[in-house]
Amino acid sequence: MNRMPRLLALLAAVLVLGGVAVGATLHAADRAAEKDHARPGDPRVRPGSVVLGAPGRSVFRNMAWGPHRDEISAVPANDPAGPRTSSGIRCLRFHTAGGTGICLQAVHGRLRDSYRAVVLDARLRELRHYDLAGVPTRARVSPSGRSVAWTVFVSGDSYAGTSFSTRTSVLDTRAWSLDRNLEDYRFLLDDRPHRAADLNVWGVTFADDTHFYATAATGGRTYLVRGDRTERTLRTLHTNVECPSLSPDGTRIAYKKRVEGASPDAPWRLYVLDLRTLRESATTERRNVDDQAVWRDGHTLVYSLPGDYGSDLWTVPADGSGAPSLLMTAALAPAFTG
Repeated sequence: MNRMPRLLALLAAVLVLGGVAVGATLHAADRAAEKDHARPGDPRVRPGSVVLGAPGRSVFRNMAWGPHRDEISAVPANDPAGPRTSSGIRCLRFHTAGGTGICLQAVHGRLRDSYRAVVLDARLRELRHYDLAGVPTRARVSPSGRSVAWTVFVSGDSYAGTSFSTRTSVLDTRAWSLDRNLEDYRFLLDDRPHRAADLNVWGVTFADDTHFYATAATGGRTYLVRGDRTERTLRTLHTNVECPSLSPDGTRIAYKKRVEGASPDAPWRLYVLDLRTLRESATTERRNVDDQAVWRDGHTLVYSLPGDYGSDLWTVPADGSGAPSLLMTAALAPAFTG
């Protein structure tokens, strides 16, 4: 082959490879644009002021594609499908009560991301922040707003298996005193002190500023525990309880329960426990619920399920009646106050 045919063959190969590269670049750009900009049918989101605890408003993490994804947003409580007001504050996990907010957020670095817990006032202004030891997974605020809690994965990224480790912290927002790891509390299993190297604690839900419920795991079992910040104790109450959520009247716990026969990757169903009788009952939600549900009121539970945007919010009656109902698309971490 002389020089000219060789040059023509090389040029043709370069053009083909260039076309493939351009096509891949345009495809990637289209996917990025899809994530960065709202699409037809997406929830309507506009920037504005969000006030925690405002009467008649619900707040949550907006999951709709576009410039306001992951921002704390608000909608009228009586119109959850209505236009959303987005605050500009991005959180991976969020909760609010009593005019206090807790926002667990990523801090993007050149080499890797880190995470922090940010305590917010009612107008979403930062009061304090704390570095986190792992990936955020749960957050809660006491009814008065004077205590906050958060859980992170120190290792692993799912509760479904057994190879994970969590760390849960509780903060007093009056004295700014921090209990960094609830595993340091005295653990009482069936009212007897129990030392366990494999102890994990997660999913706090507050009764008041010093008392709370949470999940403790040891020996391959999970327990509902009642915590006391003054005594620094955790006492087991019931087995097979994960991610508890206390009802507004303090008499019931909603939680996810592992059920026999379910897939190891989707083992949980949504249950409610009566704290006076320790009798548990299933809700009519039959799908896998990997979330710490919240109480919309004294009768209705709200929880997330996977959706087109990553997460949608659903409701179901807490008493085992009725049927699940879609509350809001493209939303996560709701709080109902005011």
